Amino acid sequence: MTIDYRGARVLITGASAGIGAQFARELARRGADLVLVARRTERLEALAAELKNVEVTVLPCDLTEQGAVAGLAAELRARGITLSGLINNAGFGTHGPFAEEDAERLRSEIALDITAVVDLTRTFIDELVESGRGVLINVASMAAYVPVPRMAVYGAAKAFVLNFTEALWQEYRRSGLRVLALSPGATSTEFFDVAGPQAAAGARLHTPELVVETALRTLDRRNPPPSIAVGRMNRLMATASRLFTRRQAVLAMGAMNA
Repeated sequence: MTIDYRGARVLITGASAGIGAQFARELARRGADLVLVARRTERLEALAAELKNVEVTVLPCDLTEQGAVAGLAAELRARGITLSGLINNAGFGTHGPFAEEDAERLRSEIALDITAVVDLTRTFIDELVESGRGVLINVASMAAYVPVPRMAVYGAAKAFVLNFTEALWQEYRRSGLRVLALSPGATSTEFFDVAGPQAAAGARLHTPELVVETALRTLDRRNPPPSIAVGRMNRLMATASRLFTRRQAVLAMGAMNA
């Protein structure tokens, strides 16, 4: 069943570039009004100016800050805005030996990749259900499927997102809310500007267009799955990860990510 997004209102985090910006473009093309959230005001405003025939609300926000989600919710209430869709896309990863990581940077990574996802989901999930056509997409990663040495915190954070979202899929499957954990795999975005090119481990990069197309096409299924990995090879890898012992998996990832 193809979802009709006309008149829906979807909040997208990390909307200033990459996958988040592409979700905004594609959902606007399908008629959804949007709430765009990211730190970079000028990027959000430029994207909003690009989107035609829909209502776009720009709310610059640093989701790593304490109280950011509460402030965001209060601003939406003050404007009389309710949501029917939420895409938790914002996130970043760090790469390197754990003992060499900056402790404050790791706290920000956890705040954005885990805490903000939970807070935003808990804050808005009742609205999504009450809309009668709600959509919740949490962006995970292929790093969610196995431990990732040298990206220990990022991999653990995305494993949380995957398990958290799949659990919500079961809890809400009879409510009408469509829930999906999306694992893009290596994608041509600014992610590697932060994590470093070595984090790609030589992988062939997907485009944001393919990632978004896969997510929305999956949600259009009659009985969508709780999670999807983008690309045939990534889906095979996600399945194959269950065939190895934890020892085998972490040793293999350590060799790949050295």
